[in-house]
Amino acid sequence: MDTSHIRTALAGRKVEAVVIGASAGGVGALLRLLPDLPAGYGCAVVAVLHIPDGRQSHLAGVFQQRMRLPVREARDKEEVASGTLYFAGSGYHLSVERDRSFSLSCEAPLHFARPAIDYLMESAADAYGPALVGILLTGANHDGAAGLAAIGKAGGLTVVQDPHEAEVPTMPQQAIRLRAPDLILPLEEIHTLLMMLENN
Repeated sequence: MDTSHIRTALAGRKVEAVVIGASAGGVGALLRLLPDLPAGYGCAVVAVLHIPDGRQSHLAGVFQQRMRLPVREARDKEEVASGTLYFAGSGYHLSVERDRSFSLSCEAPLHFARPAIDYLMESAADAYGPALVGILLTGANHDGAAGLAAIGKAGGLTVVQDPHEAEVPTMPQQAIRLRAPDLILPLEEIHTLLMMLENN
């Protein structure tokens, strides 16, 4: 695999956090991306997948069985720690405050979703600026497009799953239409990028 385009995108960039958004097909995509991350991974990884209101999320438990990183549901006021995978729970929007702690809120659903990807990405863009990587994966609505654009405007690195590969291409397509991302990659290359962050 030629990784020169990924190396170019990462050149000179110090990344402290990765935020990932997905909807339909997202669990399968994340299971291809995340289990190989090493213990002590140098970034915090925060993921939002659309969860119907009233349904409990079991994502942290599912992924903890497959990961070397600690995995947990993000808690209100908890400091964001490197080397940890966090998932947004059901029924609350998840944001990152400027002091890099989590905030949970009960605002109305956005794009019919709570948690919504845009809330996480827009807040993380404010908190981390150029030290953030935003990744948007498969999904069936517009959520994440504005959030990923905010990450790009703040100087962060923006990555979209190749819509031709995505189980549901709508979400990647909307992000690409709103603001050209830095990288459009298949899952195999997004996995490579995540592994390269450890040595960047």
